Amino acid sequence: MDVAGIIDELCPGGASAHLTHGQVIEALVASRLTSPAPLVRVGDWARTWAVEEVFDIEPDLLNDDRLARALDAIAPELERIAGTVGARAIAEFGIDVSRLHWDMTSMSVHGAFPDNDQGERYPVIGYGHPKDRRVDLKQVQAGLAVSADGGIPVHVRVLGGGAAEASQVVGAMKDPQDMAGEQDFLMVADSKPVSYANVTALLAAGVDFIAPVPAAQVKDEVYAALDLAQASVVDWLPERDARKPAGEREVYRVLEDVHTPTGPRKRDPVHRLRRILIHSTAVAAGQRQAREKRLARAREEMDKLAGAAGGRHYKTREKIAARAGVIAAKRRVTACLRFSITTDEDGTPALAWHFDRDVLDAEAAVDGWYAMLTSIPADRADPARVLIHYKGQGTVERRYHDFKDPSRSHRSSCSTTGASPP
Repeated sequence: MDVAGIIDELCPGGASAHLTHGQVIEALVASRLTSPAPLVRVGDWARTWAVEEVFDIEPDLLNDDRLARALDAIAPELERIAGTVGARAIAEFGIDVSRLHWDMTSMSVHGAFPDNDQGERYPVIGYGHPKDRRVDLKQVQAGLAVSADGGIPVHVRVLGGGAAEASQVVGAMKDPQDMAGEQDFLMVADSKPVSYANVTALLAAGVDFIAPVPAAQVKDEVYAALDLAQASVVDWLPERDARKPAGEREVYRVLEDVHTPTGPRKRDPVHRLRRILIHSTAVAAGQRQAREKRLARAREEMDKLAGAAGGRHYKTREKIAARAGVIAAKRRVTACLRFSITTDEDGTPALAWHFDRDVLDAEAAVDGWYAMLTSIPADRADPARVLIHYKGQGTVERRYHDFKDPSRSHRSSCSTTGASPP
């Protein structure tokens, strides 16, 4: 793939009399692949792994100073380097990039990382909305595109900790679209593209996409009106169900209608997108079990409250109502919980309660349904094919798992300087 040659062409100059930047980075790639470890004592690794015999590099030359100078040198050209290496890999190994799966992740960091000590030209480590919910820590984000065939990473972007995911979708697709060349290019992503601005930009760029619709954007009434008997069964089986008896396997059914997102202004054009409505028996079962669990816990707590009404801790209507409200919110049964508080001739309060069966039946009617939007023409992919395309999204998530796995992660113990990217 000529990684060293690509780097030396894009980052000429600054090379010592002994090693070029490309040689140093190529050695670091080999280190990452053979013995993931903190970025120290790379010279010791080089002696153990015969780097001198393979790369003609004396191990003592791979000292911390030389490594840091090489990393600083490539920092301004990272996207060009990644794009060029990716294009070379695609051509060399015949990687199919007609369908790419894109997702973003965050990596929390420990330390202060003041803004004024970080380079303005690079993504800034800062506070955001971390995936691990460690809002007390600053973070850096990364977006990764992998091929549908084999989950091969072909493009990556590093983003600042505070960058909004939804605003990164269109920009992230420019390089993968260039890689796809003249062939049709399909982007499969999470729900981030589903905004009017992103949809407009993707359509203008000629990028076909598949993305799930955020749950809040489809009202329950839409799903409740669907006829499951009219939905087509999808001829696709999850790997996890391959060994299960037929009656225990997850079954997907699909319907289709049209979604017309509108812009914030009246003069904004109205887009017509295909909306694929999907029912999963496994999702339905999971939602049903979760609801039964919430109801059971709420029932136990409400029965306990009813027994304690009028006692030492719940002598007034107000205290009983307040506690019932806490239970409803905590167990997420506000929509279906009904209760009344009465008092006898002595002023002692009593609690009566029940779950609204009509509300529960309405919730059950929409179990298992979710939706996706796509711009792929119907003659290129029917609803079942759209779902099958999306099911490859797990490949990019597995690549993030590989990237973050402590047993594989190449953690750096070096401090981040103002001139270096995260």
